[in-house]
Amino acid sequence: MSEPLLVEIIAYAPTAFYHCTHCEVAWTQAGGSNRIHTEQVENSLPPDLAQEYQRISDWVRNLFRNHCDQVVVKVIDAASLECFIKSLRYGTRRYPAIIVDRTQRFQPGRYSEADSMIAQLLASQISVG
Repeated sequence: MSEPLLVEIIAYAPTAFYHCTHCEVAWTQAGGSNRIHTEQVENSLPPDLAQEYQRISDWVRNLFRNHCDQVVVKVIDAASLECFIKSLRYGTRRYPAIIVDRTQRFQPGRYSEADSMIAQLLASQISVG
């Protein structure tokens, strides 16, 4: 089996802040609620960006449903330094941006075009391997 196809998504992502792992475990074991983290995630994006992130999430779920372990998805927060570097490398200026196999990029809303490219690249891997 060949290596999975890398799909990078640059998008504004919901953010929640956590304590160190040990403190989180202790807090949970002591009966602490996850309500604060849930509230942070729910309120971390304005409604329009939250809707766009939901569309991305739905697309990724469908991608895994169709291609299982043939793809690896990496989400990069558009408010991060890594995004700045990736945006320079790939020439993306609008988000969400989808980069397939480090070579093909798709601008916002081009999910079906990205799907077609992913299917084409995976089919070529199968015919070569």
